[in-house]
Amino acid sequence: MAGTTTDPVDGLAVVDKAAGWTSHDVVAKARGILGTRKIGHSGTLDPDATGVLLLGVGAATRLLRYLNDLPKTYTGEVVFGTATSTLDASGEVTGTWDMDVTPEAVDAALPRFVGDIEQVPPMVSAVQVGGKRLHELAREGIEVERAARPVRVDSFTAEPTDDPLVYRIEVTCSSGTYIRTLAADLGHALGGGAHLRALRRTAIGPYTVEVAQPLEQVELLPVGAAVAHLEHVVVDDETAALVANGRKLRFADHDEPVAVLDGAGELLAVYRAGKPDLVLPRR
Repeated sequence: MAGTTTDPVDGLAVVDKAAGWTSHDVVAKARGILGTRKIGHSGTLDPDATGVLLLGVGAATRLLRYLNDLPKTYTGEVVFGTATSTLDASGEVTGTWDMDVTPEAVDAALPRFVGDIEQVPPMVSAVQVGGKRLHELAREGIEVERAARPVRVDSFTAEPTDDPLVYRIEVTCSSGTYIRTLAADLGHALGGGAHLRALRRTAIGPYTVEVAQPLEQVELLPVGAAVAHLEHVVVDDETAALVANGRKLRFADHDEPVAVLDGAGELLAVYRAGKPDLVLPRR
């Protein structure tokens, strides 16, 4: 699928990211595949992680902000008894413990990591401290103090595998939650250490791996798919003309964003508190 300057490319792509690619790599490759430079992503994935990555293309790049706060679901494996410098399998071993991990002990520890909690961002994260990203400092061998940040974990489950030191986990959480930190903190809670491996994001809100596609095979959903999770209202042609002129609308009188559609189901705008937060140009 490709586009040209006379044939604008707009829409939402639900990509199943492969391991070894940064989110920026995916965007760069997508620009060549789709024939447009106007592409952004929502919800960064670590290079070693796989799974759902949302790309906004063309007009849909303006809608990515409405995807940022959607809950995310991950699966992965916690390896107890070994800590690493990156808190995942890509790092150097920094400590080992002889741990006797039982399902009962894991189940007893999990509730302390569910709900509104605080996390210290790992040194390999993109959080900025003093104008530099933590992962840039980490590559220079510098470790700095990091303030804990509030996150929300809606669910955190762990199931034993054939290896007594490896548990398969599933986490649903807010944006900004570090699964590798959950894994390391769970290891500490059980009297030792742990790291994360095989991380896979299985959903961002309603967008799941079942509808995700490899980048080379990706097909664009309509622009409106980026706000399909929002409350929506369908307007007649007369009201649609008012929307095009950025007029305030009475039906959108609360602070939550509302998607405004025309009679054909095409997205016209997003309103908040009765005023246009975003009006999309008609092609």
